[in-house]
Amino acid sequence: MTDSSMTDPAASAQTVVAALYKFVSLDDYEALREPLHQAMLDSGIKGTLLLAREGINGTVAGSREGVDALLGWLTADTRFADIDHKESWCDAAPFYRTKVKLKKEIVTMGVPDIDPNDTVGTYVEPERWNAIISDPEVLVIDTRNDYEVDIGTFKGAVDPKTTSFREFPEYVREHYDPAQHKKVAMFCTGGIRCEKASSFMLKEGFDEVFHLKGGVLNYLEKVPEEQSLWRGECFVFDNRVTVRHDLGEGAFEQCHACRRPVSAEDMRSSAYEPGISCPYCIDSLPEKTRASARERQRQIELAEARGEPHPLGHNPRRKKA
Repeated sequence: MTDSSMTDPAASAQTVVAALYKFVSLDDYEALREPLHQAMLDSGIKGTLLLAREGINGTVAGSREGVDALLGWLTADTRFADIDHKESWCDAAPFYRTKVKLKKEIVTMGVPDIDPNDTVGTYVEPERWNAIISDPEVLVIDTRNDYEVDIGTFKGAVDPKTTSFREFPEYVREHYDPAQHKKVAMFCTGGIRCEKASSFMLKEGFDEVFHLKGGVLNYLEKVPEEQSLWRGECFVFDNRVTVRHDLGEGAFEQCHACRRPVSAEDMRSSAYEPGISCPYCIDSLPEKTRASARERQRQIELAEARGEPHPLGHNPRRKKA
C-alpha cells in the first residue's frame, strides 16, 4: 500500500524536491550565476543548479513556497517560461548547500555540435511508453550509468554498461547500425540525457528515435503501478538515493566513498563500513580516498552526537522509511 505521507505534499509540511532543466541558448549564462544564486538563497532553496551556454539543469529542494518562488523567478525570464520540472517530496532535507555552477555542458556527452534545440527525437508521453517499448521492432536503451541500471530499469531494456554519459556515443557506434535498427526508444531519470542522446542518434543516421518525456520520474508519477513495466527502484541524485514507484524514498543507502547505492544485503557484507567502503569499492579505493572518507564519517558522527545536521552528506546509518 502506498504511504500517502511520503508522496502527498498536503499530508504534512514536507520538503519539495524539484528536478528541472531546459536547453536554451544562454549567451549571458555567466552573468546569470549570481542573481540566480541570490534568488535561491532568498527562497530558502538548497541544491545545485548548472548553467551553461546550452541551458540550465539541476535538482533543488525547499518549502512549497520556496520552490514556487524560485520557479516564479526563473519563468519571469521568457527563456525559461516553459522550463521542464518534476516534483517529489521527502521528510528530510535532501541537500545541505546552495550552489550555482558554470559548466561547458549541462549534461556532459563530449560530442560537439549536438543541440537538442535544433534536432531532437520524438517525445513519448508516459501513458504511451508501454506500447512503444513492447513493440518487438523497437530497440529500447537505458542511457543511464551501470550502477543506476543495476537497481531498476524497464522490462526488456538494454543496459549499455557505461560508467559515464561520455561513453554513450562510442557504445552506440560500436553496437548499432542505423540500417538495421530502424526504431530506437531511450530513457533516463528526468529526460535530460535523452535530449542529447536522441539528437546524437538522429545525426548518426537513425531514422526513428523516441524518448520518454520527463524520464523515469515522470513515468512513475503518471503510470499506475499495476500497469507499470518498470522493475526495481529509481536512483536519484540527492540524499534519498532511490525512490519507489510511488516516488517515496527507497530502500537503498549510498556509499560515501564511491557514491554507489548499496542494498541491505550489501550492508551486511564484511566489506561494508558506513561512510568508508562497500563491496563495490573495497578493493579499488586508494588509501588517500579512504582516509578522507574516514574523516568525513567521523565528522558525521560528531554532528549526530551533537544533534546537528551534517553539511557534508547524508548519514548512511539513518534508517530508511
